[in-house]
Amino acid sequence: MSALYIARATQVAARSLDGEMMIMSAKDSTLFTLNPVATLIWQSADGHTPLAQIVEQKVCAEFDVAMDEALEDAEKFVSDLAAHGILLASDAPFGSATATQEGAR
Repeated sequence: MSALYIARATQVAARSLDGEMMIMSAKDSTLFTLNPVATLIWQSADGHTPLAQIVEQKVCAEFDVAMDEALEDAEKFVSDLAAHGILLASDAPFGSATATQEGAR
């Protein structure tokens, strides 16, 4: 399985409120409320760090969850938000010549 890189879309409005993120899609005005784990992934979505590394070094380090379970949940979360244009997903780091935006994985 190839690495998955994620980046926050620019066409969203986001605000942190009590440790959770509120995100509105400019595309369809859909509002998303992210729990603390999803918020950590959102905040770590820099386009350069693989999702597996984010999960291992941040999610598993902060929350009591097994790597396999956390990564599976994170991939579903990324897929859901990518389908709404909230997150961007790529097999290569963003900004590289080979990075391609994917709607969802």
